[in-house]
Order: sequence, then structure tokens, then C-alpha cells
Amino acid sequence: MSRSYRIGLVGKPSVGKSSFFNAATMNDVPEGAYPFTTIDPSVGEAYVRVDCAAPEFDEECTPNVGYCDHGTRFVPTKLVDVAGLIPGAHEGNGLGNQFLTDLNETDVLVHVVDFSGETDLEGEPTEGHDPREDIAFLEEELDQWYLGVLEKGIERYESGYTTEDDAIEDELAEQMSAFKTNADEIKRLIRRVDVGFEPEDWDADDELELAREIRKETKPMVIAANKMDTPEAQDNYEEITTDPDYEHLTIVPCSAHAEKALKSADKAGVVDYRPGDAEFEITGEVSGEQEQGLEQIREFLTEFGATGVQAAIETALFDVLGVTPVFPGGANGLGNERGEVLPDCYLIPPNSTAEDFAYSLHSDIGDGFLHAIDCRTNRQLGKDYTVESRDVIEVITTN
Repeated sequence: MSRSYRIGLVGKPSVGKSSFFNAATMNDVPEGAYPFTTIDPSVGEAYVRVDCAAPEFDEECTPNVGYCDHGTRFVPTKLVDVAGLIPGAHEGNGLGNQFLTDLNETDVLVHVVDFSGETDLEGEPTEGHDPREDIAFLEEELDQWYLGVLEKGIERYESGYTTEDDAIEDELAEQMSAFKTNADEIKRLIRRVDVGFEPEDWDADDELELAREIRKETKPMVIAANKMDTPEAQDNYEEITTDPDYEHLTIVPCSAHAEKALKSADKAGVVDYRPGDAEFEITGEVSGEQEQGLEQIREFLTEFGATGVQAAIETALFDVLGVTPVFPGGANGLGNERGEVLPDCYLIPPNSTAEDFAYSLHSDIGDGFLHAIDCRTNRQLGKDYTVESRDVIEVITTN
């Protein structure tokens, strides 16, 4: 069956991580400006936007899950708010071990960073803190965690515990299997860091560099530059995004506070707002103070194009992971035997084939795969056809 992607929301305490989670999911998780507000990982449903294919067929879709708003399909995905991280987590400090275990259940990370510089590394209130320290600290914690697991694999290999035929990449892949890696990927990364395939020749720096590459490959990350509605955050953002040392990172400016305020106002019928949009309309009665607050949010949207919460989630899923949205068609083009029109939109791994897509629908459908049909062109597609974003595909199967 189709897998559900899990986006891990990470960061030190008190950076607005719970606010971001609540804004993205509109679930009520306790918010508080003190460490460990979130003790257990909270799993919520967030949505990513996909242009609905139904209007191209002069149809109106009937989604089974999520919803459609004026031609924009909101497709559910899982958002995991993981307990706040402090330095030394890989050694078990704070909620370290729990943090790392929870993190392992995720496919991609959104690191929420307080770009205003108003919280220190421990999550305590301060002024003038450099957000670069937060970015570095999280990456270093994860690298050290990966390094610890990598070293166990090297020890097993060098102890002769494994069979003689096992190469180092086989041993490391087995040791690090929780990170959803495999021997081919490990082999490719060993080549990338150019350390050779004899672990006895590796020094501490080589091991750390390899651990870092495996981490970057298996836990890719987006930075959500939060609290961007403050002048301090905007100054820091300008400085960091023009610093060549940070070119490798994807940084999305955002204000979780603005997103939460707009969604709450929309729910109350005060504004008309669609998540991720660059504008909203005031439709209800508001006090002078409320109007002033909404106009400040409007200025932020004008400056940055959106609140950034939706953009951070979509950047993680579509740009970083390369996930492909695809609509299963039916025997009548778009509909199924129940008369539903494009009821589903699946999120599948990049470079999936038509046969892979059939298996994501159901293992029986994959087992009986004959061919697929492109519902836009009626062209027959073989099992090796690479599915493209927003394809509408009917699968013909013996099952």
C-alpha cells in the first residue's frame, strides 16, 4: 500500500517549534516558552498543495482524504513534533535518546530555528544569539549520533565477527539499517568521501566525514527560519543566506505566529485565508487592535510571499525528497465504479515506475500489472514508464 511520508520537526527548546506544529496541523499541542514543552513526539496531519488535475477534464474532484479548494488539492502528510534537543543529546543528555529514536521514524527534517536570536542553545531567553550556532549544533548532534553507530559497525567488521565474504559496506549497511540505507548507498558514499574501503586506514576525521555524508543522505534537512516577523530575524536571515558557508542549506523564511493567527481568524470567520497563499481578505468584524495585527501580517506576506509554514513542509517533501504526486485514474478516465472523481492523490518516491505505482496502490494490483494508461492522452504505458508529477494514471491489472 502507499506509504505515508513523515516529516520530522526538530530544533532546540523554545524556538516556536510547537507553534509551527500547531500552525501546520491546527492540532492543540501545549505551547510554552520553556524547555521540554513537547515531551512525547506529537504526530499530526499537515497538508501539501498539489494542483488538482480534475479541472483539466472539466470535472470536479471528490477527495477521499484531504480536500480541494478552488483547484488546489490539499494532500495529507504526517508531521512529527519531536522533543526539544539540547547539546549532548547523542550522549543521552536531556531527552537525547528518546529524541534520536523518534527522529529515526522520519523521512526528512524541518529544523525550526529562532532567527530572532532570542533563545540560547539551551532554549533559555537571551538577546543577540547567532542562529548559525543552532544550525551547526543540530547537525553536529546528528553527526555524532551517526558516528556512534558507524563505529560499532567498524568494530564488528574488524573483530572478524562477520563472514570473510562481507565487505565493509555490507557490515555498515546492516549496522545502520535503521537509517533506511543499504550497501549500494554506503558504497557510493565511501567513494564520495574518498577514504578507500579498508577501515584500518581510516582516521577519526575520515569516520566523521563518512558519518556526516550518510546522515545528509538519509536525513535531509530544511531550515525553517522562524520569527521572521522581527527586524532582528530579518537581519540575521540576510547575513546567513548571503554567507557562502550556508549555500548548501535550504532556508525557508517563516512566521509560525502569522500562520496560526490567520488560520484561527479564518476558522472564526473573520478572514478568508487559504494556507500558503500570499494574501487574505478581512470578511468579518474586527477590533482596531485586531485590524492592526492583521495588517502587520499582511505586510509580512507582501515581503515574503507567504507565512512560510506551508512552504517549509512542501520544500521538504517535494524539493528535498523529490516526492511525486500522482492521481489514480479509473475505468471511465477519472472516475471509479462508485462515481467518485479523482478520489485519491498518492505521494510516491521519486523516479517510481508505473509498476512501482501499481504496487503502491496494492500489492495484488502490482502482482497482476499488465500496463498503465495515461488518462490525459489515452497512451498505453509500460511497467518501466517513469511516473511524472501530477500524472493521472489508470492501472490495468489481472487482479
